[in-house]
Formats: sequence, C-alpha cells, structure tokens
Amino acid sequence: MNLTHDARLALTAAAALVNSGLEPATLTTPADLDAFFVQWEYTGRHDRDRAEFAQVIGLRPRLRELLLADRDTAPALINAMLAEAKALPQLVRHEGFDWHIHASGPDAPWADRILVETAMAMIDLIRADELSRLAVCADETCEGVVLDLSRNRSRIYCSTACSNRNAVAAYRARQAARE
Repeated sequence: MNLTHDARLALTAAAALVNSGLEPATLTTPADLDAFFVQWEYTGRHDRDRAEFAQVIGLRPRLRELLLADRDTAPALINAMLAEAKALPQLVRHEGFDWHIHASGPDAPWADRILVETAMAMIDLIRADELSRLAVCADETCEGVVLDLSRNRSRIYCSTACSNRNAVAAYRARQAARE
C-alpha cells in the first residue's frame, strides 16, 4: 500500500483515537491528550483545556463510523466532514516534513483538524480501492478498529494485547487437545 507519510499517520492516529475509548480507556485526561498530540506528530493549535479534550474525545463515534464505512458510504461522510470544517486543501511544508496536504489551517480547532486529516487520508484509501485495510479486531471480545498497512494484509488484531490473548488461547487449546 503506497500511502504518503501524512495519510498513514492520520489513519493510524484516528484508529488509535477510536480504540482509546475501549476498556481499558487510554485517553482519560487532558494530559493524556497532550501525549497523544506529541505521539502522533500533530502540529498547529492545541488548547490543552477540558473543552478541547471533550471535542477530541467526542470524535470517536464519527471516526469509527468513517473508518468502518464501505466504499459507497464513506464519501458522504468524508464530504460532510470536510464541508463542516470548511476544508481548503493546500500544500504545506513544515517541521521536517516535506510537501504534503493540509486542508485546515494551523489555527483551526484540533478536533476539526483531526476530522479533516482523517477524511483526506480516507480519500486516498477509497481512490486506491483499499478500504479492506480497515476492519474490526478479530478478537471476539474486542471492538477495536484495525488498520492493516502490512504488505501481506495479515494484521487482524487491533493491539498486541488482543494478538497475545488469542495466541495464548490457541496454544492452550492445542495443549488440551493433546491430553
């Protein structure tokens, strides 16, 4: 899958944001959100207050719906998000990143920038007919979003915790069958 760095980052961050609401929740305070901002290399406005925290956390259901939408449903969601945020695509270069697309200004609220960046990255997936790279975690007890950017399309779990839990269960089942 030949996605640009910014598209990969936007999709991976969106999946992480969606999955951060699953038990155990990982984004529970504005301080957690500060770390998320740094981890996923966001730039621009970051208010670091409760209002921004509520706005960003409030994106989880919309992003989940978008990430798991089919090819005929996703464009309407994308178009609505881009229109809502008054997106205006522009080429930018900053802080060690070469030319890439931003569709909202650095002063736009972070929640708007997350929506726009995710929507723009989803456009790349739709145009490449690669929405099958997004799925729900194969762990029966998990509802996490999986973004599979591997060459062989082998990722089926949203986290190493889910992968390990299933590997251990499979191992125990094999051991029990031998006895």
